[in-house]
Amino acid sequence: MDDDLHHDPDGPVLIVGGYGTVGTELTRLAARSWPLLLAGRTPGRGRALANEVGAAVRRWDLDAPEPFSAKPRAVVGTVNDPDDRVLRAALRGGVPYVDITRWTARLQRALALTAVTPPTAPVLLSSGWMGGIGSLVAAALADRVGGAAAVEIAVRYDLRDRAGADSVEFMDRLGLDYEVTEGGRRRLVTPLSGAGRVTIGGHRTMVARIDTPEQFTLPLALGADTAVTRIGFSTNTSTAALLALKQTGFFRWGRGDRFRSLRRSLLHSPGEGGTALMRVDVRGRNGQRRTAVVRDPAGQAHLTAVGALLGLRRVLGEDGAAASAGASFPESVPEPRLVLWALEEAGVTVTVS
Repeated sequence: MDDDLHHDPDGPVLIVGGYGTVGTELTRLAARSWPLLLAGRTPGRGRALANEVGAAVRRWDLDAPEPFSAKPRAVVGTVNDPDDRVLRAALRGGVPYVDITRWTARLQRALALTAVTPPTAPVLLSSGWMGGIGSLVAAALADRVGGAAAVEIAVRYDLRDRAGADSVEFMDRLGLDYEVTEGGRRRLVTPLSGAGRVTIGGHRTMVARIDTPEQFTLPLALGADTAVTRIGFSTNTSTAALLALKQTGFFRWGRGDRFRSLRRSLLHSPGEGGTALMRVDVRGRNGQRRTAVVRDPAGQAHLTAVGALLGLRRVLGEDGAAASAGASFPESVPEPRLVLWALEEAGVTVTVS
């Protein structure tokens, strides 16, 4: 039996994974504006949070056969949806949908699904780094320089910060070459290649390539000829160790389920918290350049939740622009000039130079 979602403009916002690491942050942010329904595989874990914010909580295990039904005003996916159950249910029920957890291949599959099942409500595929924050900032900078010819994003991953299991899924893809656009041409690159150093928020950080969805979506949405994302860790020795591990071939021979827990344990952290830092560089077609440093002292999970919150406002038509049916990406934001203001309002500092 299919999962059954039906759109109710007066219903709750359904957050799938609403009491996970990112889901908890989003739940606390979203509860200020809408009634909420939290869903996940173990509802008991979410009852304290649900009681705290006045939300309902129910079981929806995306790996289990039993169907789920609800009448939400919108749905946000904050956990992996490997079989597209949440997306398919949202499409069938005409429910506005935001997804922040797909890596590039799964985002492409979701885009194909919306092509064969055209949405009757807004569908925002916002799985770029930190819930699409990097993409949003790139759009804001591109607006200032009259269009983006090149976008480069550098992420400083704080190893002291909290991280859920899904947030380090990119570790599973470090053995797979991926496609990028550079100079207007598509080509395959190897993860953790192109290593170099860049200053991110005052920290000289070693960074290397990583497969992230915005490298697929930015050329489509902004017309950028080049889109590159690199990541480095809060200690350069950790980055160097990861690069050395790559040289052993571990990420190729260590693929698959057998080594998954080992791969993810390299970054999956129950830390007390850290600071999220990201640098976005945009070069315009007229040669102008703008750089933004994004800093969230509340950490990476909070910054990702802010991206989801902005996406939720967008699909509900509460960001100052009318929401329209169909699939879109965060960088297709109708009012890019308002992006930085919205981030500052959420407690995220954006410094533009």
